[in-house]
Amino acid sequence: MAIYLTTEELAERIKYDPRTIRERLKDSVLLEGHHYIRPFNGRKILYIWEEVEEEMLSHSRAALSIPMANGGTIYG
Repeated sequence: MAIYLTTEELAERIKYDPRTIRERLKDSVLLEGHHYIRPFNGRKILYIWEEVEEEMLSHSRAALSIPMANGGTIYG
């Protein structure tokens, strides 16, 4: 079951200002239809927590990875 969050609720969870989410993350990192939805074709935005969390974790893993000459990756 998905957990849907408003911008303010998401901001509390990830410790960002709601304005930063609206102006810097939405539509550049967080994409409509994947990370958030507009239910009933309305103006309200609901973020899908599991997708946002996975996005954050994938960037954290990438930052800690070291590419190897043979094409593999080491995670440190």
